[in-house]
Amino acid sequence: MQKKVVVKINSILNKYDISLRELSRRTDIRHATLSELSNQKRQNINFQHIEKIAEALDIHDIRAIIDFKSEEDY
Repeated sequence: MQKKVVVKINSILNKYDISLRELSRRTDIRHATLSELSNQKRQNINFQHIEKIAEALDIHDIRAIIDFKSEEDY
């Protein structure tokens, strides 16, 4: 069964009670890029984006940001 790495943007927005626009402002990542990540529309993940999200929100465990999804989950 094939696995896919996903960025858990929606989970982050809910947990930190912020908007996509606010996350964009805090991380200096384009709103459109974050939107594509949250909708699983982006094929490649830029690890600098992961680092910026972690730094902006003081996240110490990468599992709070990315996860594996099984083929049947998407």
